Amino acid sequence: MNTSAPVPTRRQAIAVLGIGAGAVLVAGCGGGPPEATDGRVRLAMFNTPRASMSPFSDDAFMLTKWSCAETLVNLDAEGKLVEALASSWERTNATTWRFTVREGVTFHDGSALTAEQAAACIDFAASHPEAPRILDDVELSVTAEGSEVVVTTAEPDPLLPQRLSSPSMVILAEGAYPDASDGVIDPIGYGTGPFRLTEVNGTATATLERYEDYWGEAATASGIDVSFVPDGTARGSALRTGEADVVEAVPFSQVANLDESLLHEIVTPRTLTLYLNTAEGVFTDKGLRAAVRDAIEPTELTATVYEGYADVAPGLFGPALTWAEELRSWGTTSFTGAKGAGAAGRVPGAAKASKVPEGTTITIGTYSDRPELEEVLVVVTEQLEKAGFTVKNDVREYEQIESDALAGAFDAFLLSRGTVLDSGDPVAYMESDFSSDGSFSLCFLKDTKVDAALDKAAALEAGQERRKAIIAAEEAILATGAAVPLVNERLLQGEAAGLTGAERDPYTRALITASTAVGQ
Repeated sequence: MNTSAPVPTRRQAIAVLGIGAGAVLVAGCGGGPPEATDGRVRLAMFNTPRASMSPFSDDAFMLTKWSCAETLVNLDAEGKLVEALASSWERTNATTWRFTVREGVTFHDGSALTAEQAAACIDFAASHPEAPRILDDVELSVTAEGSEVVVTTAEPDPLLPQRLSSPSMVILAEGAYPDASDGVIDPIGYGTGPFRLTEVNGTATATLERYEDYWGEAATASGIDVSFVPDGTARGSALRTGEADVVEAVPFSQVANLDESLLHEIVTPRTLTLYLNTAEGVFTDKGLRAAVRDAIEPTELTATVYEGYADVAPGLFGPALTWAEELRSWGTTSFTGAKGAGAAGRVPGAAKASKVPEGTTITIGTYSDRPELEEVLVVVTEQLEKAGFTVKNDVREYEQIESDALAGAFDAFLLSRGTVLDSGDPVAYMESDFSSDGSFSLCFLKDTKVDAALDKAAALEAGQERRKAIIAAEEAILATGAAVPLVNERLLQGEAAGLTGAERDPYTRALITASTAVGQ
């Protein structure tokens, strides 16, 4: 593939083609934001429901973004635990945690929150054949004792409260649950938040009303009108024309067409990483993995594809995990590139790059659901070809390519990956992606040093010592060359003039809250 021509920025492309945000009307997407109504928030969302709003799927994040369902505990902006439906919690021994259920809480169907119902919700999740991923490899039992929920794990689990903060662990009324233990949960009308979910119209719209008997701060807005708008141009247009009050994930390509005062950057714990297949093919050679690491210059990606709305990646974790740069020996220096920390020998154990043999051909896969990834792939391909590789590309929708990626069909796979997953802690992501028995391994790494480092981190309680162990594990992973982190991504959230109180959550769990209000 010959891509020697310079890659224009998104803004340059828009200017040349004469494309504006109004080129695609929201109404043409099938379910654009409705007309403004008194006191209601109009929300244009990036994703559509994929599993009928089941909390055991990624749809769970919609429930918490709409403030219509809650967990026992929550995370603040720094990833620290805070109260929610539990007013307190404690670890009573190595395997037992006790959570005191908040008094005076009612579900949206009018029934009362009890320790028995909270325990039943957790038990249903833990025993379900499609249990939430946050409970992978966790064996637990749960009982109610008075106003307390008692959770006992088979093995010590210092992060159990963080697991229970996952949106997939929302506590719902009894009516949400099926009779069958393997049935599907229906959360509509059974949550506890300041807004009550009343209707989900397929993949088009959803409607929420203020819940007048909410246990906490009453919602300012009278309701939320949600539109699912996967088309990025349409979302940008909704913000520009005033058809939406809050817009998720405004594409970088729309910035030139929008009032920048309406755009708010969110630093996220999401890293764009090139995973190299260490099990077979070209990248069983550690020196050639290092050649990839040194050939890619991420500053070109941040400047062109992301137009400055991303940071070069110093490692697996970026600025959203503020503590990482303080503990990492090379700080915020880029890991990749000819002058990066890897090439400069600042990462203990990292290999030096080998000369790429003539005719070395690799296939890189990625997905089209995130349009910027195709642009990133163009730049990366050009840089790797300059280093001597012959590069073939395979780009499909994620649903069509994931199984091949997990089966090892590619030499490399480009993926935008959330590094804290559901718990606010990166160990689960690291184990999933880089341990010898990882459930989401795209690099098929089997390294005893990495496994030992991850085991050590996983056993520690939340705090500074765990963070130090996490950075040691990151160093061990990067030393293998199996993962080449490129950029740490940011999001652009659109908020109409006069709108206040929308959450700008780096963990993408919260969005519309009791404090959110539209301008008058």
